[in-house]
Amino acid sequence: MEHSRPKYGPQTVRQHAVRLQVHLECHAEAGCLSPVRAVTSPAACSPSPAGTVQCRAPALTPRAAFLHLFAFCYYAQVTNQSPPNFTQHVSEQSKVTDRVSRRLIRIYQLYSRTSGKHVQVLPNKKINAMADDGDVHAKLIVETDTFGSRVRIKGAETGFYICMNKRGKLIGKKNGQGRDCIFTEIVLENNYTALRNARYESWYMAFTRRGRPRKGSRTRQHQREVHFMKRLPKGQQPAHSSNHRPFDFIHYPFNQRTKRTRYSSER
Repeated sequence: MEHSRPKYGPQTVRQHAVRLQVHLECHAEAGCLSPVRAVTSPAACSPSPAGTVQCRAPALTPRAAFLHLFAFCYYAQVTNQSPPNFTQHVSEQSKVTDRVSRRLIRIYQLYSRTSGKHVQVLPNKKINAMADDGDVHAKLIVETDTFGSRVRIKGAETGFYICMNKRGKLIGKKNGQGRDCIFTEIVLENNYTALRNARYESWYMAFTRRGRPRKGSRTRQHQREVHFMKRLPKGQQPAHSSNHRPFDFIHYPFNQRTKRTRYSSER
């Protein structure tokens, strides 16, 4: 006949933890000096000259000692549990591709601070910053990869994604699902945007003064070559809802109170 193992609930575990704590204190102090916290039998207690009750800790069986030790560890783990770190959660989830939420798609141009031109994706899979404002190859489709600031950049005309290979060179790929085609948008203090690669975290998208791509291993965040500005394509206006109305000032008639306030401020 099989014996069913007893189940211990949270209340039973806490009671064993309290008993173990009292037993440990009794062994450490050579006796319990509080009549309220004593858990031993009355025969094991004797009054002391100071007026308190001194109790001897009873001997524990190996099974009871193991159960008390397990209950004490469980109680300590539950009570000393730290609160969740939301900042760490956001940081970890920002590095993982979000395949559940709907992706946000934006269309704009990337203006290079050094070349004075726009980034373009050519049909031969080459990337440079030599396009003029309104060029068809300078129109970029930016897809969000997660709820953070990680994006995928694709040429609207050619359909190639801007990626970075292991040598730090910018290339175009038809399939942009790899981490080498993901860039993290970093807004700098001068309001420019830097694009850092997700696979090579210390490498940035950068272009020289002539608009040629620069190797990612030679880039740093403070360099002018990695600074970009987002611009809408030429002739495209910001999207507004159909019921959007321009801002108008509403002129209310003056009353006695507003007149007094106006005259007092002029004085």
